Amino acid sequence: MGAVTLRVADLDTMLGYYRDGIGLELLAQSGSDAVLGRGAVPSMILRQESALKHASPSQAGLYHTAFLFPEAGDLAASVYSVATKYGSSFTGSSDHLVSKALYFDDPEGNGVELYWDRPRSEWTWQGDRVAMGTVYLDPNRFLSENLTDSLAETGPVGAAGVGHVHLKVGDIPTARAFYVDTLGFEMTAEYGPQALFVSAGGYHHHVGMNTWQSAGAGQRTPALGLGEVTIRLGSPDDLGALRERLAAKRLAVRDSGAELAFDDPWSNLVKVVVD
Repeated sequence: MGAVTLRVADLDTMLGYYRDGIGLELLAQSGSDAVLGRGAVPSMILRQESALKHASPSQAGLYHTAFLFPEAGDLAASVYSVATKYGSSFTGSSDHLVSKALYFDDPEGNGVELYWDRPRSEWTWQGDRVAMGTVYLDPNRFLSENLTDSLAETGPVGAAGVGHVHLKVGDIPTARAFYVDTLGFEMTAEYGPQALFVSAGGYHHHVGMNTWQSAGAGQRTPALGLGEVTIRLGSPDDLGALRERLAAKRLAVRDSGAELAFDDPWSNLVKVVVD
């Protein structure tokens, strides 16, 4: 997964949260846009659009952006930073069997997941389905076991890219038809009409979709929150194959040659580029 773009009302406040709280680096800023990431790799783009309003919670859109940390210590450092500077933004924590995750809401209500993956050798697969669960994770115990004095002072030192994106959608069958049958993701977990998880390359999931708040939602109208999701492919051949599948489905696509941009069934903008 590539960078997630958020439409924001207050650029300075949001920039402070993702930079000073989570620990992303400001890579570039021009006018109303700020690009953040780590190690020169963008993972979040904040675009000020103050004229827009917040959407209803029942509208399709972003459930959370999930930042993946390479080491549990880096995750602990980021969590400690957010907790000490933006403590009221904490919303929960879970052990998902494949990962350990802690959840927050940014100052404009966008969901944020900070997580670390267990080694793949510890994941359990049943055929092409991965075992994921939701087990309580004590955040204070996680910090005590993984946070060093050095990391508490410096913040996370490893790269923290977007591990997955979780979307709010109107219904799961339509989501499966689009993200699996058309885009080509593989389904890794499904929970009836409530949630679907898909990936490429044997990961537990790159895109999650749920109807917990948004069942029956139609196409989005312009609002603060999710601007676009970026997916990175491995080669121009992969991009060409996707171009053909989108054309076969007669979907409207903005094609620059180097990237494809299109809407999913709920008008969530997806941009696909070659990594």
